[in-house]
This record gives sequence, structure tokens and C-alpha cells, in this order.
Amino acid sequence: MMKKKVLVTGGAGFIGSNFCNINKDKFDIVVLDNLLLGDPDNLDPEVRFIEGDACKLEDLEKCGDSFDAVLHLAGTSSAPMFSGENYISGYMNAIESFLNTIEFARKTGVKRFCYASTSSIYGNQELPLSEDKKVFPTNHYSVSKLFYENACEAYTQNYPEIETVGFRFMSVYGPNEEAKGQYANVLSQFIWDFVREKSPIIFGDGEQTRDFTNVADIVQGITLAMESEKSLGSTVFNIGRGESASLNEMIAIIKKHFKTDIEPEYIENPVKENYIAEQHADISRIVSVLGFKPQIELEAGIIAQVKNLRPEKIKETSSDYFRK
Repeated sequence: MMKKKVLVTGGAGFIGSNFCNINKDKFDIVVLDNLLLGDPDNLDPEVRFIEGDACKLEDLEKCGDSFDAVLHLAGTSSAPMFSGENYISGYMNAIESFLNTIEFARKTGVKRFCYASTSSIYGNQELPLSEDKKVFPTNHYSVSKLFYENACEAYTQNYPEIETVGFRFMSVYGPNEEAKGQYANVLSQFIWDFVREKSPIIFGDGEQTRDFTNVADIVQGITLAMESEKSLGSTVFNIGRGESASLNEMIAIIKKHFKTDIEPEYIENPVKENYIAEQHADISRIVSVLGFKPQIELEAGIIAQVKNLRPEKIKETSSDYFRK
């Protein structure tokens, strides 16, 4: 049986590189990445890499025209990238890269278009977060992801030959996140602070919760959607563990495995755009439809993160960056 051919935009970045490395023998993968937040060293040598921008149709065309599926991970990828005067360029990059990629996929006969959405789209509402809840985008970043979801619904209605599958990622951590620098997950930021013997900065009292999900479980969910023979139409799935932990609990686990006495620094929360207080995914849809089952417990994931640090790759980050 021939391997499915998959294009991954943003594939040298955090989630993309993990998807590609884990699936390099399962799929025939081509990566397109402009390296703004990616690093070609994240990719195994067997993965074909093309430097280019999903905002440019000519760069997408360099990748070929016979893909079975596309995974779109390029574009503005975190709330802080929309902060201050950056929000217009944040929207432009997010929307242009998305529209170029999905239209390229449609015109070249792609059957399944997968893309990154976000759990931030839920805002602050009663837990657990399920896909049938009304969404309340709390910041520019989540508004851009709601656009993705709405545009995909319209695409599949008008062009039923292309299925669109979105993933509302919870709080994702794992290897290959160094190139994201200050835009990386808070768990990774804290680990890097301990490496540099700095006190991690916590906004508020540290009792805010996140559904910390290892990137390997994220990849599992995406891969199941890529492989599924079911008709998925236009669908969105939560991908998380279906569990939550506070920042204080997460810090305690990290400290135990670093064997350090460094304490975090607690400051007043500077985030003005409706900071998310709690996060806990209902994952029943992806479990029932795709057979998803999270594999990596938080402590095991943190141990692996500590053991596999790449200090030479860690970018310097500001001490007052936003903690998502």
C-alpha cells in the first residue's frame, strides 16, 4: 500500500516537527516552514524540508501538487504574538497563510485538510470544555482561530470533496519548542528558567489550571484523524488529557526532578485580554470518533522534558513575557 502524502505547513516548528518525526515512516511528508518559529534541526534528516512561507502561493507550489492530506500549523500561533501594535500583522499572517493553504489544498485535490485551532476559543466558562459549548473568544488569537473554524465549515459546505478537521489544542508541551522562545508553553518556559537558575514568574497566585498535554498525545490525535476512514465532514476536536493541574502543582513536579530550591516569583497578572483562569477538556468526542487515548501522564512528560533538554537551543526570553 502506498503511503499517504502529507504536506505540513509550519512543520519545522514545535508540534509540526514532532508530527513529522513520529510519522516519518508512516506518511510521505513534505514540510514547508519560513523558520520564524521553527528550526530545521528539529526535523529528522529523512523528512523533506522546504524553506518557504505559506502566505506565498508560489512557495506552496514548490511543495508539489498531489497530496492526500494537509496539516496547517503555520501562521501566528500564540496570543502574545497579537499583543500591542502587533495585532494587525498577527491577523494578516494568520488569515493569509490559512486561506492560501486551504485554497491550495482544494485546488490540488486534497481530501482532508487538518488545522490548528485553540482551547482559548472557549474563554472562561464552566468546565469541562466540550465542543458543543458556545465559544467566547477572549483575545485576537482566539478570534483568528474562530475564523479558521468558520471558514472551514463554509469550505466543506461549498466543496464537500474536501473535509476539514480542526484541533482545539489544550496546553501543549514537549520537545522541540526552543525555537518559539517567549511564545513557548508556560511549562517549557518554567523548565528553561530553572536551567538558567532563574526564578520562574507566575502571574497571580499560581492556582490557575491548565490541561497540560504532551505533544506526543497531540500527534496521536492528529494522526488518527489523518488515518480515519470515517467521513468527518467539517469537524473540530478537543485534544487534551481530560485532566488539569495548577501552575503551582506543575512547578512542584519540576522542582522535584531538578532537585532545586529555586522558588517562583509571583507577580500581579499583567494580561489585559480576559486571562484564562481554568482549562479542562472534555475529550469524549475524539475518544468516541477516533479512538484517541492519552498516553503520557504529566509527571512522566516533565521527567522526559528535563532529561532531554537542549540548553544550546534555548532562546533568551524576557522576564515579563505573557504566560498563557
